[in-house]
Amino acid sequence: MPRDSAKKKSHPPSETFAENYYFLKQMSKKTHVAITFLDGETVEGFIEWYDRNCIKLNRKKDPNLLVYKKGIKYIFKIEETAQENLPQPSRRKTTRVSKK
Repeated sequence: MPRDSAKKKSHPPSETFAENYYFLKQMSKKTHVAITFLDGETVEGFIEWYDRNCIKLNRKKDPNLLVYKKGIKYIFKIEETAQENLPQPSRRKTTRVSKK
């Protein structure tokens, strides 16, 4: 049987647009993110815009930053509501009741 009729597998696409989808979603929801740089420093804020090489990070109390993507180790979302809804430790004194 000749193998000429067999279909060759095509190469996967070089561009998946996953990065575009991720950034657009975070920008539209104004998700609070943390960016960790290659040297271990971390900054927090909201992604305002991005392009091929940079991300503009808006921060509430600090100056906004233009971050080069080459210097980013990773980006992760910060769940503010999860931390705010945690029960606060009680300052009441507790007494132990002994059983007799």
